[in-house]
Amino acid sequence: MKRPLFIQFFLFLYFLLLPLQAQELKRTPEVNEWWKAGVARAVITPQEYMWMAGFASRDKPAEGKLHDLWAKALALEDARGNRTMLITTDILGFSRDLSLSVCNRLVKEYHLERKNIILSSSHTHSGPVINSNLSHVYPPFDESQKKQIENNRSYFEDQIITVAGRAISSLAPVRLSSGVGIARFAVNRRENKWDDESLYNPNVNGPSDHVVQVIKVSDQSDQPIAIVFGYSCHATCLSINKWSGDYPGFAQIELEKTYPGLTSLFFAGFGADQNPLPRGRIPQARQYGKELAIAVEKVMEEPMKVLSSSIQTSYEEIELDLSPPPGNEELDSVIINGADWHKRWVEKMKEKLASGDEFPDSYPYYPVQSWQLGEQTLVVLGGEVVVDYSFILRKILGNDLMLMAYANDVMTYIPSERVLKEGGYEGEESMWVYGLHGTWIPGIEEKILNEVVRQVTLIRNGVLKY
Repeated sequence: MKRPLFIQFFLFLYFLLLPLQAQELKRTPEVNEWWKAGVARAVITPQEYMWMAGFASRDKPAEGKLHDLWAKALALEDARGNRTMLITTDILGFSRDLSLSVCNRLVKEYHLERKNIILSSSHTHSGPVINSNLSHVYPPFDESQKKQIENNRSYFEDQIITVAGRAISSLAPVRLSSGVGIARFAVNRRENKWDDESLYNPNVNGPSDHVVQVIKVSDQSDQPIAIVFGYSCHATCLSINKWSGDYPGFAQIELEKTYPGLTSLFFAGFGADQNPLPRGRIPQARQYGKELAIAVEKVMEEPMKVLSSSIQTSYEEIELDLSPPPGNEELDSVIINGADWHKRWVEKMKEKLASGDEFPDSYPYYPVQSWQLGEQTLVVLGGEVVVDYSFILRKILGNDLMLMAYANDVMTYIPSERVLKEGGYEGEESMWVYGLHGTWIPGIEEKILNEVVRQVTLIRNGVLKY
């Protein structure tokens, strides 16, 4: 694959400045290794039963729980006093307005910069409706249900602000280390059946990313106090009407059983076209959680790369182009064999077309974020990112990347150029799920890659200062 000129330029800049990076990281061992970290958690399980997020097939609110939902915070401070905040949550995703509200409060109350805050969602489909995301999927809410969602959103936001403050107040000396493991239950859902037949298929097709990404936080006695880990697979094992973090929730529970006093924080990787297969039953969700926890434990018990106490960060919002809205004839064809949510989307579209509403030709707020924690690079993208981006970015920037999606703003799916051309749910229909009027325009992949390479090249070499 020929690299775009923009990427080639930043790769040239990266290798040109590599010696400077080596000089910057050459410090005494005492300064080099010691960080400060604070960890905290808070329950975010709704205080009353309400509509659940993620599946159009549900026809009633939640009616029980398997385990609590959580918001967890990891505050990090390097040897120079630079501070970051990672928030992980058991929700479907942050909408832009929710993300802005939370970040504005964190900036105001704790004097954090926006680029130093990550708002991560596990993308569990067993949490509450918390914002406008996927609004076309659900049946129309009555005033009582709307009030429930509004009240729960306020509760959720307050819990995040509280947990962030508690994390900052508990900052203490730690070491950070990173490593990778492997878990193999993610299956490419575009290429394989969604039922138990996948269990008997010796030739599972399509790309999947089975890397388990791990950052360990250890105290001065070398005891782990926090573990941050990620995997590229939808949290869609369960569709029952009970609150849970799905397999990521079970994985975090297992790790905290194994290491008493540990706080485990899960993040979703580039797995928008991946499902845990087979799926649908509680024992399967528990099994996948245990498999993932064992993979993390293996990494923790083996030598890991100790990270220098240095933070560099970057955050930008870039513009991604959208196609024009479909015409009435195209909309009519959508609902011929469509589900109820297809019809609701078509009705909304026709209302807008009839009223002469203008449709934006782009989404100008797509978030791209990069952190350099010592020698470990973390790339953070918004939306539901397909697995192709994992392989492309590792080819360009090296295998030693940690890749997080579903962060800061989950506005819809982010297809690669290949998936966009092929169409299907991830390339086309998912845009309707999120209420958008058209599809992304070819060139989306290059725009995102260019910004990631720009940021990573500069933070790795200290050009973008904290």
